[in-house]
Order: sequence, then C-alpha cells, then structure tokens
Amino acid sequence: MSAVDLIIFGATGDLSARKLFPALFQLDAAGLLQDDLRIAAVGRQQQTVEAFRDELRLKMSRYMRQEMNAEVWHRFIGRLDYLAADFAEPHAFGGLRGWLDDGRVSLFYLATPPSLFTTICEQLNDDRCLTGPCRIVLEKPIGESLETSSEVNETLGRFFAEQDIYRIDHYLGKETVQNLLVLRFANRFVNSQWDQSCIDHVQITVAEKVGIEGRWAYYDGVGQLRDMVQNHLMQLLCLVAMEPPNSLEAESIRDEKVKIVKALRPVDPATVKEHVVRGQYSQGVINGQAVPGYLEEEGCATSASDTETFVAIKAYVDNWRWSGVPFYLRTGKRMPDKVTEIIIQYKALPHHIFGEGESAEPNRLIIRLQPNEGIEMSMVSKRQSLKDKLSLQTHTLNFDFREDGDIDRIPDAYERLFLDAINGDPSLFVGREEIEESWRWCDQIIAACEQGDVGVSAYQAGSWGPSKSELLIDRDGRSWNV
Repeated sequence: MSAVDLIIFGATGDLSARKLFPALFQLDAAGLLQDDLRIAAVGRQQQTVEAFRDELRLKMSRYMRQEMNAEVWHRFIGRLDYLAADFAEPHAFGGLRGWLDDGRVSLFYLATPPSLFTTICEQLNDDRCLTGPCRIVLEKPIGESLETSSEVNETLGRFFAEQDIYRIDHYLGKETVQNLLVLRFANRFVNSQWDQSCIDHVQITVAEKVGIEGRWAYYDGVGQLRDMVQNHLMQLLCLVAMEPPNSLEAESIRDEKVKIVKALRPVDPATVKEHVVRGQYSQGVINGQAVPGYLEEEGCATSASDTETFVAIKAYVDNWRWSGVPFYLRTGKRMPDKVTEIIIQYKALPHHIFGEGESAEPNRLIIRLQPNEGIEMSMVSKRQSLKDKLSLQTHTLNFDFREDGDIDRIPDAYERLFLDAINGDPSLFVGREEIEESWRWCDQIIAACEQGDVGVSAYQAGSWGPSKSELLIDRDGRSWNV
C-alpha cells in the first residue's frame, strides 16, 4: 500500500475540530492509520505548529466523549504539521509544495466553503502540488443546482480523474447505513420480500432540533430541500430502492443508485401541491426553552423570506420493483427530537384467520440512524394466556450491532470515510452522475413549487412541521411513524 500524506484545508474551522481530527485521533488510537501517515493542517492564520496543536487539543476536548489518551495524543501530534496559506494570495501553496513528496499519495481534504473549491484546485496546480499521485475529498454542497454542480465537477475534472474524486455524504459512513446493504443483500428472506408485492410504503425522516445556528445568510439562499433532500435523503432513498450491485466496487454501487434517481417520477406544476409541502418554523419551545422563529433568527435580513426550513415529499420510483409504492420523505429544523430513520411498512396479510377481536398489525422494519443506531423489526406472536387460545401481540426484535463488534462504541461516520479515502476505496463516496441526476430531480421540484405557487406554511418550533405534512400522508390512509 502506498504511503499517504493527508492535507486538510480549513484545518482551523469548526468541522475540523468537531469531526475531522477526532475521527483521525480515534483511528490512530485503534491502530488503523498507517505508521508513516503524515498530516498537514492548512489554515490562513500565521502560527507555530505547537500553537496549533495546543489549540486543537482544547477544541477537541469539547467535542470528544471520552478523555484523550496521552500516549495516543503524543503519537498523533507527531504526524501533524501546520502550514499557513492565504488562499486569496498568488502562490499561496509554495510552502506546501516544499512539504509534499511526489513519491507518496497526496490526499487533499477540502473542509472549506464550496466557493473556495475552484481557487484551491487552481492554486494547487499553479504551485505544482499536483505532480505526484493525488486524490481529493470534498464536503457538500457540490453546487446549489444542476448548473452550478456541473460547473464544480468540470473544475474538479480539469485537475483530477473521476476515480480520484471523493465526494462526501457522511450518512454513507454510518454503520447502520452500511448494515442496510448487508440486511438487504445478505439475507434471502429480506431480499425476496423487498418489493411492491410485500411493501406498502417507505418513510424516510431526517429531523433536527437545531435551527440555522447563526448561518442565516447562507441558509436563506439554500433552504432545506437543497441542504438536505438533494444529498442525505436521496442517498438513503437510493440505498433502500437500488437493485443488488454486481459487486461492492464503487462503480457498481453508483450505477445502481443512478438508475433509481433516474427512475424518480418528475413532479410538475400541475401535481406539485399533492406531492410537496414546504414549511418555515415560527417561535416555539424546545426542551422547555423558548426559541425564535426563522425570521427572528440572528442575521435575518428580511421579514418576508419564503425559504423553507421543512419539506415533505411524496415520491415514486417508477420501475418494476417499486411500482405504486410511495416514498414519503420528510426533513426539517426545530423539530421536537433529533431523529433519522427509515421505515419499511409491509402490507397487511390478504386474509385474517384469528377472529374478529384480534388484529395482526402489519410487519414494520425500522432502520434508525440517530439518535440510537440500530434496526428493529415488529412481528406478531401469540400472547401467553389460558383465557384466550390465540390472542395476538406485537413484539419488537432489536438488532444491537455493538454486541458483536470489535470496539465498544459505534464509530463516527468520518472514521470510516477517512479510512476508505486513505486506503483508496471510493465505494462509500458519491459519484458525479449521482449528484447531477439528483440535482436534476430537485431542480424540477423547486421550479414546480415556484410555478405552482407552493409557498411555506408556518409551523411552531418544537412541532413535527405544518399540518399539511400530516395531510400529505393521511389522505393516503397512512401516518408518520413519529
């Protein structure tokens, strides 16, 4: 395996301290990093490497759940250099050029605003930092529409081969998401009943308790559909709906996901009100604390914003496996709980034999990504009773993956994604065609909402969204799981 140099741009930012460096530290603690891995932290601030390390430790201690082992920390910082570079200045990466070794793989990680992607790539090229073997990792968003996404991808393609571009959706690094693939494709009894003949509908919910966290200026130009549906929810939908790939190679997995996105039924202005609900939170209470409405948030520059903080969509995948099965997608801010879950609701049995007073609830599979990762299956069994011969009850089978793991915690998604990027495995990263086809579908919905006059409906912070979202699923005789 080739030696790797990891270069993190935006190393002094919040994401780096909260997620990236803790993930690398945990990998080092587990003995999973190459002994000769070097890490260059690149930031604009002029400071010594010692000052950066000291500040980083203080920041990491706020976010990590357990104390950092002193021996591991000493080993970890031995890998870590700091390089100052003002991205706006010409030849800003001259110092980085001197640090790089063309005999090693350079893994560039852009934990920066997307507006800097092009600048950084061009300057890396101008300063001859791309002369050796290279890979690049990028955080979302990759554009804000099909047009801008294509522009970003064209820029990346000028300097990197597609197989060397690692686009992150951190949901794909979650253990439970990976277990979804195993559950579907390694269990015959599940795979054989994973289609329209057995499944009534699918729900995917990504709910956040937080608001916009001081990002009003950014968020108001994006909204929840662009910020969450285009990436996180689309990836979860694809993993639920995709056909078995020929292999676990990145290209095979991506090909099957692309087929699903292309099979999504377009939403047009004539039908958009039946398929899409947009909402915006008003003042409310969460955890006993009063919270402001969206238009009262810090940085708000208008009293008339139509930006959605909540969106619910009824989607259809028009292929043989999912014909007629609705996928209900829902995501919002200022919800009562932080929840990410996938609900597979099976159909009721066609004939009921257990008497008029007994009802057998249809089976339900719950794939929970947060707060407590795991998989639950509801099944019907006989209640232990002499009074009633065949009295029914619903039991829940709970799959706890931690019991059989080789570590006593569920790894953070970034640990898996870092490990794969370092080892050159792109299977859990998102391909260009996936992103652009996803944007194509979302752009259609955005245009349909504008042309069909689908405005935002107010919902109280601390609630599950506007009442219209309940009607979206209720009119079909169904209800949200939470």
